[in-house]
Amino acid sequence: MQEVVLALVGIVAGFVNVMAGGGSLLVMPVMVFMGLPGPVANGTTRVAILAQNITATAGFRRKGYRDLRLSLTLAACAVPGAACGALLGTRLEGVWFNRVLAGVMIAVILLMATGPKHSPAVSTARPRTRGRLVLGHGLMVLAGLYGGFIQAGVGFILMAILHRVMGLDLVRVNMHKVFIVGVYTIVAIAIFAARGSVLWSTGLVLAAGMALGGWIGSHVAVGKGEKLIRIVLNIALVAMAAKLLLW
Repeated sequence: MQEVVLALVGIVAGFVNVMAGGGSLLVMPVMVFMGLPGPVANGTTRVAILAQNITATAGFRRKGYRDLRLSLTLAACAVPGAACGALLGTRLEGVWFNRVLAGVMIAVILLMATGPKHSPAVSTARPRTRGRLVLGHGLMVLAGLYGGFIQAGVGFILMAILHRVMGLDLVRVNMHKVFIVGVYTIVAIAIFAARGSVLWSTGLVLAAGMALGGWIGSHVAVGKGEKLIRIVLNIALVAMAAKLLLW
């Protein structure tokens, strides 16, 4: 029964990720509510995240978007931070994990409410100077630390670094983002698995659901459903954050 619920949640999360963003924030609280310890939910979710980002990376390559050299250097900077973050994530249990997760969810709600409502597929990029590249690579270590620690909402951080700091257009931002997350997630999974914090069968069920949800979302008109989905997502996040804080 739990596998069915997780598959359905994965479908919704994958769909929302494509339509509006932030769908993966629904997954981890559900796993916690189902009785999984925080570190296990944290580690198991990475299996689905890895599958989703591998698929997304392949999709960008098929469309002709690739910059392997920059993707690799950015990912290389994120990996050490992710390793440290994952080690910390395996140790954060019980009420403190719930509080941190709830805090992240509330922060994401505020970011979604105050950020731009619509972003063009491609924006005018600022000149990519050496200083921007160096700063972006340095900040990637911190992004990796957060991503390895709890992952939820890391996309907002990566987009800020790649777009606002490094001046990349939004298509290439997403291209690099999915590659970076895919690479450091391999390291995070290895650390969580070594600590016994990955349920492989559960992670694969969730991965299948998220892949299907993403496929469905890619075939639905974004403009018609984005506003409603953002409202539903915010309501769900508020309810889950309140539950985590009061549990």
